Amino acid sequence: MTNLATNAESLASAEVRDEAVAAARAAATASGVEIRELTEIADLAAVVGLFESIWRSAPGARPVSTELLRAMSSAGNYVAGAFENGELLGACFGFFGNPGKASLHSHIAGVAKAGVGRGIGYALKLHQRGWALLQDVSVITWTFDPLVRRNAYFNLGKLGARPIGYLPDFYGPMEDSINGSGDTDRLMVGWDLKSPQVRAAAFGEPVLIDAERLGVAKALSVGSDGGPSIGSADAPTVLVAVPPDIERLRRTDSGRGTAWRTALREVLGGLMADNAEVTGFDRAGWYVISKEQS
Repeated sequence: MTNLATNAESLASAEVRDEAVAAARAAATASGVEIRELTEIADLAAVVGLFESIWRSAPGARPVSTELLRAMSSAGNYVAGAFENGELLGACFGFFGNPGKASLHSHIAGVAKAGVGRGIGYALKLHQRGWALLQDVSVITWTFDPLVRRNAYFNLGKLGARPIGYLPDFYGPMEDSINGSGDTDRLMVGWDLKSPQVRAAAFGEPVLIDAERLGVAKALSVGSDGGPSIGSADAPTVLVAVPPDIERLRRTDSGRGTAWRTALREVLGGLMADNAEVTGFDRAGWYVISKEQS
């Protein structure tokens, strides 16, 4: 019986791997790019240049270096790029985590302006998923700024990842055009590569939630002035809002941007510290929180 169970499990795992690779190829084709692993210096230098053009970091504070990517790729870690007619339009870099957890940590990914809106970021993540499954990795983790609405929907809705921790000022100061000069709070998410919702998301079935129909408590809302408005969290299911465009707000009203960071840390961070579970993100800008496990 043990051998039969083991064989059945191996066949199921192989099916998921094949399915993941097929989904990744389909996504790349749909976005009009070729995605491949990168190991050569010229390609890795192009990745560094791409990331610098996206983040526009202060001098001496670039997101990654060519030598780091070279060392990481040579050690068997993940560096991949999306190309159209030889032009690099997107890239993703990750490295292996704790060996006992069979995990990969996806450190950074970005898409050039010329490639925005074509699904290249989605195709890159699906390529990373297929690659990881071929390495017998079943979980990918990464962090993102929980105030950035489009990233929250992409990660939780489009990809089916789930938050596993709120991390205050995780990276410390990051002087670039995206993060500004404030605290770098992050949500750590876990992407269970074999889960039903991730498998469905890989075939274009995102995790959709209509928060307004839930009729639950709004612990944090967007106030009439565009700033955060803290409400009640006294309900089994709670909604937590983020502003429509935090990056623009940081450029035009840094004080209000800081107020949002403080409020989200207090409300979302506080709920997660009490073991509440983030179950999804509505495209209208709400995190949906279940307190039933608290």
